[in-house]
Amino acid sequence: MANLEQLRQKYNPVILAINSFAEFGAKVEAVDLAGEQLHIKATVPSKVVANRVWDAIKLVDPSYSDLKHEIGTAGGDSQPYTIKSGDNLSKISKLFYGSPNKYTEIAKANGIENPDRIQAGQQINVPVLN
Repeated sequence: MANLEQLRQKYNPVILAINSFAEFGAKVEAVDLAGEQLHIKATVPSKVVANRVWDAIKLVDPSYSDLKHEIGTAGGDSQPYTIKSGDNLSKISKLFYGSPNKYTEIAKANGIENPDRIQAGQQINVPVLN
């Protein structure tokens, strides 16, 4: 018989990944057992965030055979983001893609000619990467 606490501990990085986007509307709605699998039900704000959650799942267990997930996306493909003081596109890239090196994709998608010239309060859209 599956042990809820053991599975919950195993997939805790996934739950943490979802919760790390709470300020954008991500929410874990349920964590329980579905037969022999851990069941995680959650809503994330965009496909960009859903892809980060998928990355976390694959890091925990590429086969995820002991996981049943219902991760719904509340928004579209891109993730709206408001630049904060101290932000740079590399930092935003790290948050949404797991790598700071994708900042050029964010700049290009937003028509930003110089990635070093962003301002607090500026609205951007973080694009989904294919």
